[in-house]
Amino acid sequence: MLNTIFMAPPATKAPAPATNGQIPEDDANKFGPPSGLSSIRTQYIPEQTIRQHLKNIGYDVAREDIYRIKGIQLIDNVREALQLPIKTFDSASVYYHKFRMRFPSSEYNYEDVALACLFAACKAEDTIKKSRDILCTAHNIRSPHDQRTPDDVRFSDPSRFTIGLERHILETIGFDFRVQYPQKLLIKMVKRLFPPNDQTNPNEARRFLRTAYDMSIDLHKTHAPLKQTTFTMVLAILELTARLTDSRLRSITRLEQNAAAYVDRQCIIETMLDLMDLYQEFTKSTKIGASFELQKLMSVKIDINALMSEGGYQRYHGWCDKCTTDLADTRTATPGSATSPATATSASTKRKREEAGGGTLRFVFDVEAARRERDLVSEYHNDEYEEYEVEVDETIPEADPRQNNTHNNNNRNNHHGPRSHYNNDWGYHRGGNRHAPHRRRGHGGY
Repeated sequence: MLNTIFMAPPATKAPAPATNGQIPEDDANKFGPPSGLSSIRTQYIPEQTIRQHLKNIGYDVAREDIYRIKGIQLIDNVREALQLPIKTFDSASVYYHKFRMRFPSSEYNYEDVALACLFAACKAEDTIKKSRDILCTAHNIRSPHDQRTPDDVRFSDPSRFTIGLERHILETIGFDFRVQYPQKLLIKMVKRLFPPNDQTNPNEARRFLRTAYDMSIDLHKTHAPLKQTTFTMVLAILELTARLTDSRLRSITRLEQNAAAYVDRQCIIETMLDLMDLYQEFTKSTKIGASFELQKLMSVKIDINALMSEGGYQRYHGWCDKCTTDLADTRTATPGSATSPATATSASTKRKREEAGGGTLRFVFDVEAARRERDLVSEYHNDEYEEYEVEVDETIPEADPRQNNTHNNNNRNNHHGPRSHYNNDWGYHRGGNRHAPHRRRGHGGY
């Protein structure tokens, strides 16, 4: 007979000492399992992942794209009014895009999110401004005939709401403050294209730099800062500026050839097409879209599409048609408002708890450290069993003859035997109907 026995493996690590005091030297490098859940944040997000996130939240393209551009424009206007550096604008824009990838305008108003992202970016870039200053500046921009001061009473409740929303934004972006700043590298590249000893056309360098600098701000109205590196964005801005202004295109081509080891040509073309789509669809909402004729924009876009076809590139880098899943149709809802923060935060809090799995969520930026931590935790939480098959010989005991004799004697003493007509186990006559009631024989009958 085969018996199956399940045995758990012995513990590989000794338990921690129960007494307080100094840890022995042998156990100094031994650590227990870390508490909480780990979340690894990636700095770059491809276009396909962005679209999947937008579909998951019911992204309405016709409406949400307008709110996206208006939110970035509000950040830029408040930044210029407060005279904040351009790096604060870059950080606020990236935070704004990452937050809107998770929560649509039906839960949070885009103006509240934009101002809260600027407030968080001011702290991250060490250009600290109070929430009242940002709210007051935004109010004065929207209502030029109703100028207010930051100490006005009407900014008390919005200020508390902005501080609470800022904490939620930091949790949403995973406390990942890594942002690309293309403007600094852009100025260096323009100086290389137009050296100081070249005095052929001094106005050309100024016009080129002004167009490229404004284009770097328009670039943050797209999702390119989430997808591309700083070098890729700068080269795309330089090439697109050269095609629009018809200047220094050959010099930029040589720069791209020298930097071929650091950038991908397909990513540069993708960034230029993102800007061209922005200039064609939202011409008046950009800085340089209205500076060029529509015919010029269309001809430049045709040339870029031809370059993409000649190189055999896809529209988006790393796009996979098989990985795209058909999700539910987009929903329509009324945008949220700062006047009802309770209803706006209910769905977001529930989603955040579901993602955290009911435990503490921690954010890790080192992938290798996260993998080592996962392997360490698995040693304490995984139940492993080993199965063994053991053959066991069992002896069958023989019957005792004395018990058999006693059983036969009992049968002889019974007049009708063990299964007689009157004493049977079923309670009915053997020769009669099995379903009829049992009747006892007597002199009088029934």
